[in-house]
Parts: sequence; C-alpha cells; structure tokens
Amino acid sequence: MAEYRYVRQTDGFTCGPTVAMVASAALDPAYGASVVDDAAEQHRIHAAANRVWPRKLGTTPWGVAAVISAHTAPLGTRYGWRLFRGDLRAAVAAVECDWPVAMLIGAGVPRHWVLIVGHSDGVLECFNPARGSVASISVADVAGRRLESLGFPRAFALVLPTRYR
Repeated sequence: MAEYRYVRQTDGFTCGPTVAMVASAALDPAYGASVVDDAAEQHRIHAAANRVWPRKLGTTPWGVAAVISAHTAPLGTRYGWRLFRGDLRAAVAAVECDWPVAMLIGAGVPRHWVLIVGHSDGVLECFNPARGSVASISVADVAGRRLESLGFPRAFALVLPTRYR
C-alpha cells in the first residue's frame, strides 16, 4: 500500500470519512496528491457517503465502501462490507496484499471507524482518526473484544475488497 499521511478527524462524526479518505489516498496516489484541505475533504466525503443517512449518526459501512470503491475501479476491484463475526482471516489476507481494511468498532452500538493498514505476526496496525496515528492491536484482542486501546471494545463490521469478503 502506498504511504499516505495520517490526519485527524475534524469532529466527532467524521471518523468514517477520514478513514475512507486515507484508504482512498493510499490506493490512489493521484487522489491523495489532490487533497489540499483535509477538513473540507472529510466533510465533502461525509456528504457524499450519507445522502440519506443522518450525518450525526456517522457513516454507514456501505457509504465507506462506496467512497473507497470510487478510487479502486482503475485497480480492478471494489470494496464491500460484512458483519464482523470474530474471524479476521480475510482482513489479514487483504492487508498483507496492500489493501487497507476499514473496521467499525463500538461498545453496545457501532460508533467509530479505524483503518487496518498493516499486519505482522498476529499484530494489526490500525490507523485511528481520532488520534491521527497508528496503534498496534493483536488479532486475538479483536476477536476477544478487547479493543479499548482504540477507544471501544468490539468490532461490528469490516469494509474490505470484495475478493476477500
């Protein structure tokens, strides 16, 4: 995956657009180079991904998938989403082939997006837009609902290339 600078979300509702922006920029360097105002781009993505869904409820998995897919068409793949059921094999396989994977996390309800950008020896590298940085979390901790270091305990959904779903 091409490197792209990590940015912070601009408010409490733009974690999904920020994750989609960072994933899209990593997969489409021309797009990444064209982003001059991170905050404006986060809000543009938020509006585009949430045409019907209320923005105060965040960004849906299908909205994040659509935004990333808009930048992967030239690469011959599309992104889709699926519920997380405790198995990260598909996500690990995608990341190991340089495809970032968005993960929706929360407590009782889904509340925050992070982006899995790397994997090595059972440890995932997760970009957290709330902090604008990458944190390490074990695959076992994701499966065991121990994601407190990312802000919430459990995963709800994954957005990944359809060939890995």
